[in-house]
Order: sequence, then C-alpha cells, then structure tokens
Amino acid sequence: MVKVVLENLTKKFGNQLVVDQVNLEIQDKEFLVLLGPSGCGKTTTLNMIAGLEPVTSGNIYFDENLMNDIPAEKRDVAMVFQSYALYPTMKVFDNIAFPLVLRKMSRNDITTQVNMAAEMLRIKNLLPKKPYELSGGERQRVALARAVVRHPKVFLLDEPLSNIDAKLRVYMRAELIRLQKELKTTMIFVTHDQVEAMSMADRIAVMEGGKLVQVSDPLTIFDHPVDQFVAGFLGTPPMNFIDCTYQKKGEESYLQLPTVKLKIDAETAKIIEEQTKGQELIIGSRPQDIKVSQEKASDEDFEIEIYAVEPLGAETVIDICYVACGLVFKASMAGRFKAKIGDMMWASLDKGRIHIFDKSTHKTLV
Repeated sequence: MVKVVLENLTKKFGNQLVVDQVNLEIQDKEFLVLLGPSGCGKTTTLNMIAGLEPVTSGNIYFDENLMNDIPAEKRDVAMVFQSYALYPTMKVFDNIAFPLVLRKMSRNDITTQVNMAAEMLRIKNLLPKKPYELSGGERQRVALARAVVRHPKVFLLDEPLSNIDAKLRVYMRAELIRLQKELKTTMIFVTHDQVEAMSMADRIAVMEGGKLVQVSDPLTIFDHPVDQFVAGFLGTPPMNFIDCTYQKKGEESYLQLPTVKLKIDAETAKIIEEQTKGQELIIGSRPQDIKVSQEKASDEDFEIEIYAVEPLGAETVIDICYVACGLVFKASMAGRFKAKIGDMMWASLDKGRIHIFDKSTHKTLV
C-alpha cells in the first residue's frame, strides 16, 4: 500500500483549466473522499492518479516514486466506476477472474483468489450467474470484487454508488467502510453526495472550480467550514444564509437583520472588525439550529409564515418565510411538528451555532 502525493497538479483541456494546482497528501491506508459539484475537477483528478489522463503540469507520487509517465496498467491501481463495466457474456466468476487471467496466474490460484474476494463481499452464490441476472447492488459488489482480487496499491472509486437505489446505498456505504478497513488499503473515492462523504471518509477534500478548497476530517469541515461554499455544500438540509450588517453603538455590538438585532459578544465583534473592513455580512444557520414556536420569546425572534411542511417521521423539516424580507429557508424540528401552510409563527437562531461570512469574499469570519 502507498501514500499518494499530488504536487501542484494541473490539468487543461485546450484553454479550459479543469484542475488548478492541487496539492494533497493521501496517507497510506487512508479513506479519502474527493467531494464537490459536477464539473469541479474531482473525476479528472482521479483519472490523472489512475494514469487515464496525462498531467498538464505538476507531479503525482506513489510514496517517493514519480508516476507522471508511468502507464495506467503499470501503476497497480484498481478503478471502480458507477457504470460497473462488467462483461455481459461472462459469468460473475470470470468477470472477477479477468485481471488474474491477464496476469497468467494458474487456474487453482485464480479460483482461490476469486473465492476469497467473493466471500469477502458475500457474493459466492452469484459466481455462476451472468450480469443481466443481477440487481444493481449485486453488480456493484461484483465490480468491487474484481478490484479487490487484484490486491492493488490504491483503490480509485468514481461515484460507484450512484446507480443503485437509496436504501441499498445506505448498506453499500457500510460495506465499503468495512472493506477498506479489512483490506488496509489506500482508497480515494469521488462523489458529489455529501452524505456519502460525511459517513465514509477519514478525510474529505472539497473541490470547487478545479481548486482544493478545504481538506479535513468530516466533522471539522461540517463545524468549521472555511467559506460559504463549503458551509452550504455540507449538511442535509443545507445551511441557510441571511444577509445582515455589522453595527456597533457604544459598548454594544450586534448583527442587524431585516427586523431584529442579534447581540454578539466582544470577542466575536473583535474578530469581525479585524478580518473585514466592510459592514456587509452573511449569517449562516443550519436548519437544526433554528427554533420555530407559536409565541415570541425574545426581542431577537422574528416573524415567519409557514411556507411548507415536510414530515419525515423522526423529524419535521419546515420551510419558513421570513415575513420582513420574503426569504424562504428551512428549519428542522425533532419529532412531529404540527403546522399548516400559511400559519404565522416566530423563529429564532441559536447564536452559539451561527456562522458569519464576509459578504464580499464569502470567507468564514466566525
């Protein structure tokens, strides 16, 4: 197994810059997730690591070995795609065995290796079948077994769970976590699904516009996003954003929303004053940190209208409209919250949990 190092990795297609000087170390035996929206450069980065795309500039190292000019078939990596890429005329056994046949291994060794991989992924009963006889989840397990049987230095997975249904994805996430820890291998996983990233990764590398924006463990990124993009990309439902201005009168500092003032402590005020010269700010509040109630409880509560109600059983997501400005955002309430569209209520933000962003740079201040 190896450590993978990306050094100023850059990729252009013609004049289009797709990956922009990415620097990243993926540790030996680490499960790293490249996360970002479509078109952010994550799959292109994976393809360069695999050797499927040439590097425009920068370097890729496996441990101390420069890999830029090493062809894909000699890099000892295994890729799993969202399309499964199984041979339709071959039985499952032969699909899994195919990389070992290319290596000219003996039939006995091939049988042993295939059975071990099938046992690990609990698909021994599928070995005599053809791919068309399998469900999407079963096909994905076969594709994983074909990668596992090679014992590669690095596993590269490009949105491998995208084509299976939501319920099965939950189980397959657990299977992949278990598999990676069992194999003790380096795994790089590409996804646009932040739930996959949060639940599976040792670390997440968030990409936007070809650049690496933030790299850390999932909870650090969730609790301490570096900017508004990262804050809004992680979390279900996503973070809400409200424009505000920073105001100071005498000893009192506060954030002015359309109808209320949120008092802030001296330490927060100092950070804002030191890091930005402008007064225009953005408050970020996660749906779980917004309280909705029938009665006004303080001067910092603001009037809202119930825009929609989404009962989910264990929680209720409420779409609320901030009456003063017409902004619609989401609040998440534990249990079953009873409300009807058009009801007038009050909402408050948990000030201990809000994030504050500079409106001009979108960087996190607090």
